[in-house]
Formats: sequence, C-alpha cells, structure tokens
Amino acid sequence: MTVAMAKMDRILFGDNQFFGVNHMSEERARAQAMRFRTVDDIIEVLDVAYDAGIRTFMCTTHDAIGAVADHVRANPARYADFQFYPGMPYAHKYANAISEVGVMETLRQFAPGGVVETLWKGARAGLRKDAEKLMIMLVDAELKRFGGTKAPVVFLQNVVVDLLLGLGMGAMFRSFHDYVRDNHGAEAGFFTMNMPRLLDTLESVGLENPIICCNYNKIGFRMSGGVELYDHTVRTRQVRLVAMSVLASGAIPASEAIEWICARPQIESIVFGASSRGNILQTKQLIEKFTTGLVS
Repeated sequence: MTVAMAKMDRILFGDNQFFGVNHMSEERARAQAMRFRTVDDIIEVLDVAYDAGIRTFMCTTHDAIGAVADHVRANPARYADFQFYPGMPYAHKYANAISEVGVMETLRQFAPGGVVETLWKGARAGLRKDAEKLMIMLVDAELKRFGGTKAPVVFLQNVVVDLLLGLGMGAMFRSFHDYVRDNHGAEAGFFTMNMPRLLDTLESVGLENPIICCNYNKIGFRMSGGVELYDHTVRTRQVRLVAMSVLASGAIPASEAIEWICARPQIESIVFGASSRGNILQTKQLIEKFTTGLVS
C-alpha cells in the first residue's frame, strides 16, 4: 500500500491530563484524574480544542479513548476534520488485565479474531519467541477501536521504543513502520526519551526523515543527551519532530517555554495537554504568535 507522507499540523492536543499523568506533581495528577472520571468530561475538553481549530488528538489507546473514537465516528458531520494520532501499546492496560484475569484471558479480550485463532497465534508467537508476530497482534488489537476514523500516523510508545533501543532490536522499528503502512494505511511515529540515538537507529534500518515525538524544552527535562545535542541534531539531520513537554510539566512559564521552542523552526509540531478552556486558548495563541514571529 502506498501511503502519502503525512503533513502534520503545527499544534496537536495530547491526553496526559485526562489520565492523571504529571511528571512533576503527583498531587496535580490526582486532581486531574478525579476531574476526568467520565468520557463526557473528556469529550467536553476535546470539543473546546476542536472548536478552537486544533484538529489532531495525540492519544494513548486507553479504553476511554476508544469511547471517544466511538463518539467521533457516530458524529461525522460534527468532527469532519478530527484525526487521531494513537500511540501504542498502552502498557498499563495489558499489565492490569494480566494481573486480574491472566495471560490467556487478556489475549482473548484484546486480540481481534476468534478465540481459537487468538490462542493459536499467541501460542505460536510465544513458542517461537517471535516478537514481530506479537507486535502485529498488538497493533491490530489496538487500532481496532479507531476503525472508521482518521488515524494517519500511528505511534509506538517510548516504553517499547526505548526498550528496543537498549536491546539493539532496531529491525523491529522497520517491521512496525512497514506493518502500519501496508495494513493500516498510516505512517509510523516513534516516542522516545533519546531522540538522537533513536534517529541513528531508524536511519540504520532505512527509515529516512522519520516522525519522532520527544520531550524538548529549555531546561532539558527528560531529554537524554541534553538540549545542545538535540539542537544540533534537528539543525543538521532530517527528522519530522513533534515536541512534547515543552513546559517541562509546568516548570517553565508558558510564554517563555513556547517562545523558546518556536525559535527552533526545524520542529514541525508541538503537542500540549490542558484541561481548561483558558489554558487551551492561551497555549494555542502563544504557539501561533511565536511561530509567525509576532513577538511583542
């Protein structure tokens, strides 16, 4: 299948705030988790972002996001331009399920196809230690909920990406890329905490100008290798970069952080999460202001 290179929006909306993820403050994370207890709570905030002109939702494959996908699919006129950038696997989902119901029941719940087919595939993959077949099962299972929606880029989460990097299993990145392209008509993206090393590895397996999402901020928060190396990499290499955690989980004032990141024109997209209308609109306006150079 031929897949056109995705033109990513400048501003993407993320989902950390919906699931109590905050890398600086556990108290703030708990407060966020309490606020978004229902899918309707999430959709209300997504509607604010969408109506403000943000069309791309970068998300995990949490069960609640599956319900959001159901809502978007059921309202095509309302969400004509809405697109998902799902990231997988949602590791906590599988870990929790295995602890609650066991490995076989987890396979039955999450893998597509009949029970016999699932068990046969799982047994075969396990006996052969065939990581690629397990990857295919997970991709198919997690993308099933996004059927009938726009999902032009599918990301592999850093919990897997950085593990594969450490194990020297770069060929798996090529397999993931080829599978989502050939079977789901999407481009592959990769989350990482070590962008320069990942780029080296992706290029070594023939993936040129890849889509990478990584932390990128003024203080080097969760940037393996540091700001100087990241800056050098984006200036001198070909990579379609999505910057996340640009505010370093609130450690940097919004205006200062966004002006700094927008001074790096090689960065294609910026993803942020927010839970209030005011913060969504303010962040979007700041990105637009500093992107176009309208700095007062």
